[in-house]
Amino acid sequence: MKRRKLFGSLGTLLFASSPLGALLAAGHRARVASAEAEPHVAAPTASPAAPAQRVRRWAMVIDLRMCDGCQSSGKPPQCTTACIEGHFSPEPMQFIEVYESELPGGGTQFIPTPCQHCQNAPCVNVCPVAATFATPEGVVLVDQERCIGCRICMEACPYDRRFFNWGRPPLPPEATFIEYDPEHQAPAQKGTVMKCNFCPHLARAGRLPYCARGCPNNALYYGDLEEDLATNGRDVVRLSRFLAENSSYRLKEHLGTEPRVFYIPGYGQLVGRDPYRRGRKPTQWPWQKRVQGGVTWKR
Repeated sequence: MKRRKLFGSLGTLLFASSPLGALLAAGHRARVASAEAEPHVAAPTASPAAPAQRVRRWAMVIDLRMCDGCQSSGKPPQCTTACIEGHFSPEPMQFIEVYESELPGGGTQFIPTPCQHCQNAPCVNVCPVAATFATPEGVVLVDQERCIGCRICMEACPYDRRFFNWGRPPLPPEATFIEYDPEHQAPAQKGTVMKCNFCPHLARAGRLPYCARGCPNNALYYGDLEEDLATNGRDVVRLSRFLAENSSYRLKEHLGTEPRVFYIPGYGQLVGRDPYRRGRKPTQWPWQKRVQGGVTWKR
């Protein structure tokens, strides 16, 4: 199926059972009701024009008021763990890394940091072979089959969200028959760059990204700027209003990179975190323990 047709199908009953699917279906029903209210005009009998399809504009919102770095559960950040498991990311890759940052008045906050999927992405601008590219829905991807491993994109990224494959780690049994795709990036290709891909393959199936599904506090929202809706799997919000009413910001906005990841300021206060409680559990790569000859390297 064509990519545009896949985007358009997100609002259908195929995905009605999922939070993201229900969210998109609501927008679809509203458009249908509006169209039915208008006077009917007969379609031409010869060469009818194809119906216009909306292109999704994926975005993520991270509510730092709900993020405690998984201190309350006594585990490593579960958004990171879920992403590692979902993508079979080799150690030390953390496509979404949780940093502990100092607060101006004292104490700390945890900041989950995926690829920012910039709309003016420096990495895309410098890639000499167009291995890094942006899709129509705003997702920045890397095609490892095209990448020559020059690592210029890594130098250009102001968020340090790209990783180089110094080896090709073996995969666990459940990934034996997986086929490589830039939207999933498994199996890892030696000598190439990898990064967070925003999980558009899951969005088309009406599912949240691995990181959002793994978060025990529902701190990560994923949605569509075109429909102006987002969900964390529990709540559905009007995206523009949610960002405006909660003083949202983006990382390093002064660089003009136009990230698609937004943050709601906080330090985990809505889940009872004390900002002066420092530290988190170190990240783990559980899948690599399930295979023989697991390959790791230092970044």
